[in-house]
Formats: sequence, C-alpha cells, structure tokens
Amino acid sequence: MSAVLSLGSNLGDRAAHLAVARAILAAEFPVVAVSSIYETVPVGVTDQPAFLNQVVVVDSNDADALLAAAHRAEATRGRIRSVRWGPRTLDVDVVSVDAQRTDDHRLTLPHPRAHERAFVLLPWLEVDPSAELLGHGSVRALLRQLDGSAVRRWGP
Repeated sequence: MSAVLSLGSNLGDRAAHLAVARAILAAEFPVVAVSSIYETVPVGVTDQPAFLNQVVVVDSNDADALLAAAHRAEATRGRIRSVRWGPRTLDVDVVSVDAQRTDDHRLTLPHPRAHERAFVLLPWLEVDPSAELLGHGSVRALLRQLDGSAVRRWGP
C-alpha cells in the first residue's frame, strides 16, 4: 500500500517549505521514496515565480489521514488559498492512494490533473519507474505525451 504526494512551492524559501512538508509526512507515515527537487514554470496563472516540485511516496492507504497531513503541512507554512493556481508557500496534493477512486468534494483520487502535469509525473517516474496512474496507465507513457522541457532538476 502506497500513496503518492506532490509537493510544490513558489514563495519564500521554497526548499525550506518542501523540507517541512517532508518532515510532517515522515512523522506520520513511513516514507518509501523521495524524488529529487525540480524547478518548473507555473501552470494556469503564469505571471508568478517558478515552482520547486517534488514527489514523496509513503506507506499508507488512508486517504483521509493523508489529506489531513497535507493540509497541516500547508497551514504550518502559511498557505493562503486566494487565487486558484496562484502563488503559494506550499501546496501538497494527494495524487494517488493505492487503487482508490474517489470523487469526493474534499479529495478526488487519483488527482484529476496529474496525468497532464510533467512536474508530477517526472519526479514520480524517478522514484518508481514502473508507476501506474489509475485510469490513465503508465506514468512513463503519460510523460512521453507531455512537454517536459520546462521541468528541470534543481539544486546540487
């Protein structure tokens, strides 16, 4: 049983925001894998700073607990939800939880736009070369259909 979470930040100390999110997740769930950090151009609202993105895979099938942890991490970093796809200190998305499908107003699984986002798929593929996104197929095949040129490994 594993869950995939996507972390993103484009305000303030972006790397520190991701580190806090990783620590909060690790305090509650066994961490299976952590991708490299990638720098990406914004999606949706493009007039904003570049994002740092990362994927964390944890051992859990409790979608509600994962969502609660994601919201706690965002709150600790002062996340304000004022503009959809706007700038943010921290964004933690639950991308996939085992083979669960939900269409709840709080959480849709798998994440409804993950298959369109190279900044989610590339780090996920890095940590799990055989990854599958429920209802969409191989992460590797999905990534081949996207322009990943705006997603670059960041840092040392």
